[in-house]
Amino acid sequence: MQNDIALIKQLQNKDERALSLLYDKYSGAIYSVILKMIKDEGKAQDLLQETFITVWDKAHQYDIDKGRFYTWVYRIAKNKVLNVLRKKDMLIQTDDFGVYANKEEDVSNIDPEFLKLKGAITTLEPHHKNALELVYFNGLTHREAHKVMDVPLGTFKSYVRQALKQLRESYVKTLSVILLILNAL
Repeated sequence: MQNDIALIKQLQNKDERALSLLYDKYSGAIYSVILKMIKDEGKAQDLLQETFITVWDKAHQYDIDKGRFYTWVYRIAKNKVLNVLRKKDMLIQTDDFGVYANKEEDVSNIDPEFLKLKGAITTLEPHHKNALELVYFNGLTHREAHKVMDVPLGTFKSYVRQALKQLRESYVKTLSVILLILNAL
């Protein structure tokens, strides 16, 4: 984190090297988030570049005391994706609706962290699972998603909070088991 603080201050002073180092550090994770939301590699690459252009332009607005740098960049990226998804003018069919194509993903190409998360999500109650999928995988805002689920906004937000708490607890248990195994070796 100390290393990041120094880089962020350099970035805020318009040091291109700092931007390059922060890009190298965070672009993979941010690209993954964008790609999962937009499901188009070309658009995801463009949005990643736009995100870091915004990071460069708005670096002076980042406040270390208000949150992690990754979270700030994540929110910029998410907003850019949501803007693209909301603006979608479907005048021309670009999706392949072929009925004979095999749509199953090759599991070997999927990030193991994503598989663990997906496995943990399947253990949640259906309304918690649905709430997380709407917000984090479909890219809806809380206000949009609560209408889809047809529940009050406050109830929807509590579903998301409860689901995230359960996932956190699940990961802590898994991490504890792994650490016990490693200590036994």
